Amino acid sequence: MLTELVLRFFGMIALGAAGWQLGKYLAGNAEPEHYLRYVVVLMLAGVALGGIITPWITIKPIQTMRRKIRQLPAQELLAIIIGLILGLIVAGLLSPILARLPSPFGEILPFVSALLLCYLAVVVMTTRQKDIFALVSARVSGGAVSPDERPVLLDTSVIIDGRIADISQTGFIQGTMLVPRFVLNELQHIADSPDLLRRNRGRRGLEMLNRLKEESVVPVRITDLDIPEAHEVDDKLIMLAKTLRCPIVTNDYNLNRVAQLQGVVVLNINELANAVKSVLLPGETISVRIIQEGKEPGQGIGYLDDGTMIVIEEGRPYIGQTIPVSVKKVLQKTEGRLVFAQPKEER
Repeated sequence: MLTELVLRFFGMIALGAAGWQLGKYLAGNAEPEHYLRYVVVLMLAGVALGGIITPWITIKPIQTMRRKIRQLPAQELLAIIIGLILGLIVAGLLSPILARLPSPFGEILPFVSALLLCYLAVVVMTTRQKDIFALVSARVSGGAVSPDERPVLLDTSVIIDGRIADISQTGFIQGTMLVPRFVLNELQHIADSPDLLRRNRGRRGLEMLNRLKEESVVPVRITDLDIPEAHEVDDKLIMLAKTLRCPIVTNDYNLNRVAQLQGVVVLNINELANAVKSVLLPGETISVRIIQEGKEPGQGIGYLDDGTMIVIEEGRPYIGQTIPVSVKKVLQKTEGRLVFAQPKEER
């Protein structure tokens, strides 16, 4: 309060003096009574104006700036400072060249370029701060990133699959889930495909991505980080994962193998699903509804509640029926689990 009163006082003096000088200038060689009227009226107007507007041009902007700075995250504030420094450095390098231009460009352009470069640098740093700091931290730390803070990259297949949306709600994935822009572009390209099946898959992927962003317990971000030297989406993902030193979440068999050959950690949704499925042992009896015939003569096909396919030998006559079957063999594959069984009566 005291500061505001002091500032008002100095503002009244400053603007009162300015009004006095303006009155003297406007009065010129007028008669004494008109001269005094000009000076007194404009000086009093300056005093009144100074007492009113001084806080709004001094204290209020400072208070607003302090409040904004307190609300800014430390990372964003650091990005703004770095952007200002970079903009000033570039402007300082350009100013000797711009100063040699003919007047008035030589006097105006150095100042204008400094403003524009600082603005552009701050905008770039604030909009891309997370990507830039992620790259810098990955380079500096040499990959020593806490598992809880390490991001994961999502590929197109796992987004279309949709199970990642359910997994994200369980808390098993604790790092930020990154969706590169080139993956989003591929989803949009699939959604615009003239082929009905591909178009439906692409639209499902976009719906799953929206659900993921709304319901996930960890942040989901679209990142503009790219690998210009790579052309295929899988190659971009692998090289980006190497750069960020983070795993790829996928259920694509080929991407899984290629990434593992290049030393990239892969979190395969199919392997996770297989790991949490109920265990079936040879000789165990279960009830299965046979819904179609198999590839081999006499075979029937059924499915468990978790989606596991069961091939029932001599099960073709029981299509459309729910019968007890005895498990003979269980095959575990990356693509999923396959169970071979036979009707209980056949034994």
